[in-house]
Amino acid sequence: MMTPLQDAPRLLLVDDIEDNRLVLLRRFVKRGFQIVEAESGIKALEMIERERIDAVLLDIMMPQMDGIEVLKIIRARYSPDQLPVIMVTGKSFSEDIAGALEQGANDYVTKPVDFPVVFARVQSQLARVSAQKALQEANAILIETNHRLANEIAGRERSDAQIHHMTHYDALTGVGNRVLLQDYLAKRLTDSREAGAQPVLIHVVLDSFKAAIAGLEQFAVDLLLKNVASRLREIVCEHDLLARVGEVEFAIALATAERPGTTSRLIDRIIDVIPAPCDINGHEIVLSCAIGIAMVPADGADADTLMRNAQMACHDAAAEGRNKFCYFEAEINARAHARRALESDLRKAAAAEEFKLFYQPLFDFRSSSVSGFEALMRWDQKTRGMISPAEFVPIAEQLGIIIPMGDWALQQACADAARTSHETKFAVNISAVQLQNHGLLSSVVSALDKSRLAPSRLELEITETVLLGDNGIVLEILHQLRSLGIRVSLDDFGTGYSSFNYLRMFPFDKIKIDQCFTRELATSANTRAMVRAIIGLANELGVTTTAEGVETHEQFEWLKTEGCTEAQGYLISRPMPGADIESFLSLGQERWLAA
Repeated sequence: MMTPLQDAPRLLLVDDIEDNRLVLLRRFVKRGFQIVEAESGIKALEMIERERIDAVLLDIMMPQMDGIEVLKIIRARYSPDQLPVIMVTGKSFSEDIAGALEQGANDYVTKPVDFPVVFARVQSQLARVSAQKALQEANAILIETNHRLANEIAGRERSDAQIHHMTHYDALTGVGNRVLLQDYLAKRLTDSREAGAQPVLIHVVLDSFKAAIAGLEQFAVDLLLKNVASRLREIVCEHDLLARVGEVEFAIALATAERPGTTSRLIDRIIDVIPAPCDINGHEIVLSCAIGIAMVPADGADADTLMRNAQMACHDAAAEGRNKFCYFEAEINARAHARRALESDLRKAAAAEEFKLFYQPLFDFRSSSVSGFEALMRWDQKTRGMISPAEFVPIAEQLGIIIPMGDWALQQACADAARTSHETKFAVNISAVQLQNHGLLSSVVSALDKSRLAPSRLELEITETVLLGDNGIVLEILHQLRSLGIRVSLDDFGTGYSSFNYLRMFPFDKIKIDQCFTRELATSANTRAMVRAIIGLANELGVTTTAEGVETHEQFEWLKTEGCTEAQGYLISRPMPGADIESFLSLGQERWLAA
């Protein structure tokens, strides 16, 4: 009989540096592991042949025989399912990692080794092997059972129950799936016709999911979805049903909405629990949702119609912004068709590069001259005419095509800037989706290299929403961009709930005062006080301020008197094609500020 120590998992640590082995040995032993050490690849292979080894933690860089060669020999004898091997390397995302994975490594960790990470990965591989063995044993039992007539009925019952669960429940989250939802709705609809109850279907989409999970590994994404399902399960009554009906879509079927306020209270709870910050392996993730509601009998007399109409209402809610909800209305059908048509046209326009850049100048109060231009994307669609960026940019972000569109805008703006004889700065807007993409830095560098534009003449504008949630990746990219000499400005300043906190998080070069404040300068003393405070804070921090939406001489003079750095708006000029920049710059201040 094996003692608990003998039954503990045996982990082979292979590293030519004794201190490295010692650190890991102590921590694994504390967690109940048996540890076997090898200072070389040859020694490791000998131990594997003569002792029971459950998993190997193998350093790549070793003298005589490196980890890759050792792995090749191990894999010639043992499959990844028989003996898990986790590689240790000092080169993140290196060719060594790729080579190790090609040779059959189960996983890898990088130096310096983060013990919770390596412990979790060793546990994961041991659990996988254990599960594989358990599955093999279960299969053997099933085969034996099939030969035993006495157990045939019990075996069939277990099998039927498992099949029923797999057919009706989501494998990842454990909640119901689309099949169970359809069955549930069909029964409730029958009950409603007999008893007069009014079932309600609520469709929930995690509309910010793609941006939120950028940079996360799949296991972390799975944990996030499980967390969302758990939060929703806690607020759903036991006689109602929660189901996962898509990758990032959930549905809640209420047996009846006859109790006053039942539906509205549940919607409020959903909007509370979904956006609450969620810690996933040290990453703080903040999600948002869109909610659509369909009710019986007005919005559908069968399950399919009710589900389809709730989903359409959800699309309508998403179009209104984050964490919004909409009840189904008949005209949603027309809007849904129009939305799909617009998406199709947008994809074609992105592929054909049908967009244009217009440039709006910024006037510097101190030098009484134009200090720069902001690049604004325009889409003049063949049949629809000019479409506002406020309409097509959010759709482009949801479809993921904002990344190639943004790359094109960077290339075009830098090229137009390089052709301008005056040393003015050119600003380009960057969306949250672009910033979450690891290719942004290379796109910016490529645009600068091709145009030969000095980095100091390029300015990237981001909005406050970019910094919501897990902003570690965003801040890292922003620091990398700024280290190149590129200026970074915070757009729409003052419209968010923690604007001043963002100035502490990152040393922005410029803050842009949103035009909603500029419009109220003449009518609101509170607005003037707020703008005055923003300008004063910026001056103290040495940060440039740009007031957007300046349309009157009164606004212009007030901002100048209060020490604002720049003005932007129709008083200076409307946005213009790149070909008009030179002629505009040749005009004097009197022409720029013509009423």
